[in-house]
Amino acid sequence: MSNLQKVTVLGGGVLGSQIAWHSAFKGKDVVVFDISGAALDRCRAAHEQYAAIYLAEVGATDRDIADTRSRLTYTTVLSTAAAGRDLVIEAVPEIPDLKTQVYREMALLLSPDTLVATNSSTLLPRDFADVTGRPAKYCAMHFANMIWAMNVLEIMAHPGTADDTLVAVTEYAIEIGMIPIPVRKEQNGYVLNTWFVQLLNASQTLVTNGIATPEDIDRTYLIANPGAPRGPMGAFDVVGMETAYNVVAHWGSVTGDEQMLANARYIKEHFLDKGKLGLQTGEGYYTYPDPAYADPGFLAVPDISQAADIAALARPH
Repeated sequence: MSNLQKVTVLGGGVLGSQIAWHSAFKGKDVVVFDISGAALDRCRAAHEQYAAIYLAEVGATDRDIADTRSRLTYTTVLSTAAAGRDLVIEAVPEIPDLKTQVYREMALLLSPDTLVATNSSTLLPRDFADVTGRPAKYCAMHFANMIWAMNVLEIMAHPGTADDTLVAVTEYAIEIGMIPIPVRKEQNGYVLNTWFVQLLNASQTLVTNGIATPEDIDRTYLIANPGAPRGPMGAFDVVGMETAYNVVAHWGSVTGDEQMLANARYIKEHFLDKGKLGLQTGEGYYTYPDPAYADPGFLAVPDISQAADIAALARPH
């Protein structure tokens, strides 16, 4: 058993809110920290959505949901979030300077035995190990979106991570119903995002450059992958436009990839600047709760009367 019962999640955004809710559902005492009351209000609203999902899809009872709520606390005070915790999971935005600032402020507030893990999507734990003030007790624990269905948890060490830290977080993963995936060498993007970010960036390139519509990109994906719940453009909405923007903007800058930077600008102009954050706000590439890709007719063979209109779209513009 991990003995990691008192958990803090730093950041109540798309994935942080899921980690917090699911950990509480599995019996952990969870504190959610975010920088403002408005951010915590959004997290609470997300938790009400998860309550409905867990009742409908996970087999939770009303008592389970009530017990989950009772295990959750929300705060904007970092000292409150850090005090006396067994494990802190950092899920702040994918901005290196912001993560560094949070670690630096938190380092002085933690108990000596507290473990710290990053849920970073693409950054390496070695980049932040020293600033945590406890490199031996620090590693990466990367969750996937829709945690209740995609129960994968990637565990990645840096050279100074202690063995007992890795054992404890692996036990924690199993305790909350995750399948632990050991990442055997440090890798930007772990296993999942090494291919997933490339898929999303390639798909966004098709949109940015006017090669295909989001719907047609997802049609090709869903036809090629029968049974998949959504295509890559639908996946953008699940990940959230803010996270998608932060990832492609950061790596576009690091690598000098002009196409990635163009993709970041597209996401900012078409979504972030308009307050369309994806599933979180009910609108991104699709509108929710009834996205077009979920319609039974989305993959239907068109009527032959539409052939001329479809053919016209194939003429270079």
